[in-house]
Amino acid sequence: MTDSIKLTSLSSKGGCGCKIGPADLSEVLRSLPPTASNPNLLVGLDTSDDAGVYKLNDELAIVQTVDFFTPIVYNPFAFGQVAAANAISDVYAMGGKPITALNIVAFPISTLDKGILAEILHGAQEKLAEAGVALVGGHSIDDKEPKFGLAVTGTINPQKIRTNTGSKPGDKLILTKPIGVGISTTSIKNNLLNDEEINRVTEVMTTLNKTAAETMEGYDVHACTDVTGFGLLGHASEMAGGSDVEIRINYKDVPLLPRVKELAESGSVPSGTKSNFSHVQDIVTYPEEMDQIDKWILCDAITSGGLFISIANEDANSLVYDLQKNGVEAEIIGDVVNGENGKITVK
Repeated sequence: MTDSIKLTSLSSKGGCGCKIGPADLSEVLRSLPPTASNPNLLVGLDTSDDAGVYKLNDELAIVQTVDFFTPIVYNPFAFGQVAAANAISDVYAMGGKPITALNIVAFPISTLDKGILAEILHGAQEKLAEAGVALVGGHSIDDKEPKFGLAVTGTINPQKIRTNTGSKPGDKLILTKPIGVGISTTSIKNNLLNDEEINRVTEVMTTLNKTAAETMEGYDVHACTDVTGFGLLGHASEMAGGSDVEIRINYKDVPLLPRVKELAESGSVPSGTKSNFSHVQDIVTYPEEMDQIDKWILCDAITSGGLFISIANEDANSLVYDLQKNGVEAEIIGDVVNGENGKITVK
């Protein structure tokens, strides 16, 4: 029974593509009153970082994040793995060590086989074990559309927090996973991928950013974020704006999943990707010859994407070498310059 249901058929959108778009979310958050000041809140709502950080003492802080979404792949076990890897990633991006997690479940318990939910939870549990994270509980509701994710807590030294706001002119920019996940997973929903292609995008999404994060620990990383729902250019814009720098992206160097452009041309561009493009279009300069499909690809709404790292030029090649040696698909895809602060130039 669990093998006969394609989970993606049960939701209108999948993965991080079901997030509220950045423009709408910003409008809502701007309407809220300021939060009360707290000297121990080192990273909070006033930035666009991946997780919050709260100081417990001079040597220890906690990192907290939460992420959940609708099914993005057919298989329940794989869906659980993707959701767990995606949720844990925010702690890695901040430089923290994930330690505990809580499951967040919405499931049509009276109409779907309970074995499907068990498989989702099993997949997540396997990834938690790989990350060394203890599952401490969770919460569930009965909902007609299945959703799953986790709230994750990690630890970090308050002096070693990585944010997305420390990028410096002269830095090189490194990406540790290929993009095109949103287009590829929409193509799964549209029955356009073969088994090999499904396995490839699933492998990318289920790969923890643990190795990449641990490899970075020996380097002076200036800024870091993970690339998820707002796409490569969306997260790059947060880094450019927060760091008061201009970011340049070399499109030919950006790693892509197989057939991404072909699939996008066939119509498999998620609405979240188009929303991301609209949100950043006023701060991005594209080459005159670049077509709309390539622009959408750079804004593609990604689930469980790679780390986007800003590091000094003299350290970049060494870090990429170490990342690749450790099995991470890392590439240098751009650089940071003095220019129009908060802007992005695609070359």
